[in-house]
Amino acid sequence: MTGIALVGAGAFGEKHLDGLTRIDGAQIVSVISREAEKAAEIAAKYGARHSGTELEDALALDDVDAVILCTPTQLHARQAIACMDAGKHVEVEIPVADSWADAQAVMAKQKETGLVCMVGHTRRFNPSHQWVKNRIDAGEFTIQAMDVQTFFFRRENTNAKGEPRSWTDHLLWHHSAHTIDIFQYMTGAKVVQANILQGPKHPKLGIAMDQSIQMKTDQGQILTLALSFNNDGPLGTFFRYIGDTGTYIARYDDLVDGREEPIDVSEVDISMNGIELQDREFLAAIHEGREPNSSIASVLDCYRVIGELAQSLEAQDGWS
Repeated sequence: MTGIALVGAGAFGEKHLDGLTRIDGAQIVSVISREAEKAAEIAAKYGARHSGTELEDALALDDVDAVILCTPTQLHARQAIACMDAGKHVEVEIPVADSWADAQAVMAKQKETGLVCMVGHTRRFNPSHQWVKNRIDAGEFTIQAMDVQTFFFRRENTNAKGEPRSWTDHLLWHHSAHTIDIFQYMTGAKVVQANILQGPKHPKLGIAMDQSIQMKTDQGQILTLALSFNNDGPLGTFFRYIGDTGTYIARYDDLVDGREEPIDVSEVDISMNGIELQDREFLAAIHEGREPNSSIASVLDCYRVIGELAQSLEAQDGWS
């Protein structure tokens, strides 16, 4: 059994807990949340023996082998490093950091400790994207371009359940990371050119609500990514893979071809739940003593690109 502490029992934290209940060998030991009462309630729901409000309390438990961090973005890097300093394997939800320097610091700590450090780049695990990757690996499909839309309606600071958030989400450091990583992962190429524009910042949230990103790899593939918190439905991220032998559109766990004909992805993996599959990979890597898919090392270059885009935005603000 692998003893797990779940830190950050919000909307996404519960998705991880639901997934863990379906994985043999996973034992939920501790639940940490900002509110003690909520932590205790969720711990009881999932059979965890411990609950609390401080990460350090979970790290002090001898039967905690690994930690899953679903905390605010601004805490990810510091907390991931603290977990590895305590000798715990760690899976940190996307993004691993909100600066290139902090992402590099997490990578350095993983190298120092040799522990499993995995980042929640869930698109690598969704069956729809796995199906496309399998075709690429079989030599049956080569990506020429990707067109992606990440659309939400989030003009107030709320989470996926519509509940108030204690922190502010970010289109660039969080939501673009899914697409920039999967673009490089699927093409097997390195982004060598990247451009970004953004709309006005929200007067209360202090973040841009609309962004447009364009990229090119060293092999010539291009990416066009539109992101918005202003879009009033449909919500989610829609990936259009344009290749030499077809076009595929992935919508989370659903996949259609360019003519909207459904593609059955139910047999791609053991589950249709991308979060569960992500957590299965985390535990398997621990048990097998290997590097996981979406390890900090394998996703690090995504954050290099985002860091360069962030610098570009700072320069643009300086011109205004």
